[in-house]
Amino acid sequence: MYKIIGADGKEYGPITADQLRQWIAEGRANGQTRVLLEGTGDWKTLAEIPEFAAILTAPAPGPAPGPIPAAFPGSIASDAAQLVNGPAIGLIIVAILGFVAQVFGLVWRAALSGMAARQAPEQPWGNMFSGSLAIVSAVVGIVTSGVILFGALKMKKLESYGLAMAASIIAMIPCISPCCLLGLPLGIWALTVLMKPEEKSAFH
Repeated sequence: MYKIIGADGKEYGPITADQLRQWIAEGRANGQTRVLLEGTGDWKTLAEIPEFAAILTAPAPGPAPGPIPAAFPGSIASDAAQLVNGPAIGLIIVAILGFVAQVFGLVWRAALSGMAARQAPEQPWGNMFSGSLAIVSAVVGIVTSGVILFGALKMKKLESYGLAMAASIIAMIPCISPCCLLGLPLGIWALTVLMKPEEKSAFH
């Protein structure tokens, strides 16, 4: 059994060792608290008594550590948007240049076909055939440019992963892609970015 001198200078006790340990845990006693073991006449501090000194030096129990929080969804989307922004803008430029080139080519071929028909009226079928091929080729080019443009816009907004991949692949095909000199490297760049797992998961 023990007696202690409280912070108010008053003597308390006798109390058991277990109760004294509880008071230490509750902060009602500390290492400077003076304590007297019954049967002795020597007052000591709690820090001087080995069985209580260990409790006083042990770290106070705290809340269990929680799981490390994952990155906020907003930050993931922001990082993904920054990565796809460059190739998406590149593909948009390729699509616009291709569209303009195909429309200009279509007008130019129509003008040339008219001139050829006036100069060689005896070959109407040949002129019609070559003119039809030019129109079909231009229409295919315009549609291709539209697909790349739409896919690039979706890519920039992190929407429709499949369409973004399709636009990147089409831009790489020399015989189909408008502005193939630009489409090939930009398509490769876009595919490299889109194939990253963190980028794919950011699409919705």
